[in-house]
Amino acid sequence: MKILGIESSCDETSAAVVEDGRGVLGSVVASQVDLHRKYGGVVPELASRAHVECMIPVLTEALEAAGCGVADVDAVAVVNTPGLIGSLLMGVTAAKTLCWLLDKPLVPVNHIHAHVYAVCLDTELSPWPCVSLVVSGGHTSLFHSTGALDHACIGRTQDDAAGEAFDKVAAILELPYPGGPSIDRLARRGNPDAIHFKRSSLGPEGLDFSFSGIKTAVLYHVRGTDLSRTAASMDEAAKADVAASFQEAVVDMLVAATMRAANARHVDTVVLGGGVAANSRLRARLSEAAQAEGLTCHIPPLAYCTDNAAMVAGIGFHLLAAGRTAHLDVEATA
Repeated sequence: MKILGIESSCDETSAAVVEDGRGVLGSVVASQVDLHRKYGGVVPELASRAHVECMIPVLTEALEAAGCGVADVDAVAVVNTPGLIGSLLMGVTAAKTLCWLLDKPLVPVNHIHAHVYAVCLDTELSPWPCVSLVVSGGHTSLFHSTGALDHACIGRTQDDAAGEAFDKVAAILELPYPGGPSIDRLARRGNPDAIHFKRSSLGPEGLDFSFSGIKTAVLYHVRGTDLSRTAASMDEAAKADVAASFQEAVVDMLVAATMRAANARHVDTVVLGGGVAANSRLRARLSEAAQAEGLTCHIPPLAYCTDNAAMVAGIGFHLLAAGRTAHLDVEATA
């Protein structure tokens, strides 16, 4: 069974065809990084307009890569939540139009749950039950995942998402956008123990996150209490130490909460997903911590960490099998 997936929740327009929830036959992602770089972040109106321009070419290229026509797919899966509302509407409208024209089932997909499923693409892996950590620019959440469609949220950020904190700290350090990869690259040249930024955990089980405080701590460290200095006055070694120390603190918080959750839920598997799952230090540290605890850790390839439609089509297969389709009046919700 072939599922066409569409993803437009933020600043990537993506389409993919996946067979039987596993095999990726064709996957295309059109990034808007160059469009938003001069603004230092995603501009929602520009993102929406770019989705309109890219949608048909991306769909066409994905279908060609898969070696099939749009009439050959069995259903269309589309992210309808969460995300930027204008961006979501572009993908949902495209999916509705195709389903109406072709009389195909429409499958709405939760963007965050799709990130958990990304580890199953191009494999026979079924990691359930597990604790899954999804870390991105807009979301940081812990789930107790008992099946491909069953994710109980057991922890979440109470303010900034981890990816958002990376972007803001990169701006403080005057690093290029996007901030996450810039911090990752610079941190490799720094000392992660040079500066101690406070780690925090929230909630009765210590499974909730807060990253706004560490962002502010970096700001005061770089600029001083009167905020008169800027990162321009720092040499590259000092910047690298700040980047490495900040990154280490964030990774410590993410890994510690994930291990606490895994032990509390008595699972032997942890899964990492989301755009920040591409961070080299997080990938290494979570794998090491899981191994030390006798747990298995699954992390998707880099191509399936950032927003992509392959994960949408993959989980869409299971949603379709479960009868979780929608009428054409389904709405996009931020």
